[in-house]
Amino acid sequence: MSKTSRRLIFAFMKDRMIPAPRMTGHTQRGQCAKRMSILDAAADVFCSQGFAGASIDEIAAVACVSRQTIYNHYREKETLFIAVVEDVMNRANAMLFSMLSTFPDSADNLEDDLTAFVVRLNKNCICNHDGKFLRKLVQTEGERYPHLFESWRQHGPGKLTTALSALFARLAHKGALVIDDFDVAARQFVALGNADLQMTVLFGGVPTDEELEKAARNAVRTFLKAYGRPEAVKAGPRSELAAVSG
Repeated sequence: MSKTSRRLIFAFMKDRMIPAPRMTGHTQRGQCAKRMSILDAAADVFCSQGFAGASIDEIAAVACVSRQTIYNHYREKETLFIAVVEDVMNRANAMLFSMLSTFPDSADNLEDDLTAFVVRLNKNCICNHDGKFLRKLVQTEGERYPHLFESWRQHGPGKLTTALSALFARLAHKGALVIDDFDVAARQFVALGNADLQMTVLFGGVPTDEELEKAARNAVRTFLKAYGRPEAVKAGPRSELAAVSG
């Protein structure tokens, strides 16, 4: 092949090597907004219809997008369901770690401080919209579709007890608590904190501030009877619910 022919072929190919258009910031924001709209719509439909009863057409209608747009983003209903669970779980975990940062750091006024912590935890992580949503999905779909909740099992509730275990170990090191097994104590603490609220939450109710404070106080007193040093526990209920439930 002559040099002239090679140059012509190269020029011909070069003209057709057009790079793919780059997504502008506006386009990226639009895609992100569309994805969030799909996830929010899917969460509503899955929660009301269940996994089996939910349809892509209904989700598309609620999200104001086309059926094909959903498939372009998520391929199939199962992938979309898993994405919804992970999205809600990420928000729930962010709130959880925000609450864990308020865990009491000293033995001073331990009953009051732990009570305030349990109220914040229940109000912002257990009884909030995301917490109720995840509980409902697990209760209605967990047995039939356990694989859909694999990510939730690995990165959801276990994070709370693991973090609490470390926090209790810190308090025990300071002499405020006497605990042999921190993991067991953490699980018991969470169970006690939810004990008086289960019936209200089960039927979709929202506990009042007074109910949250009473449930937390009962939980903490029971917990400290088992694990607290008498000289380190200084009782004295607070009257300012705003300080407890903020």
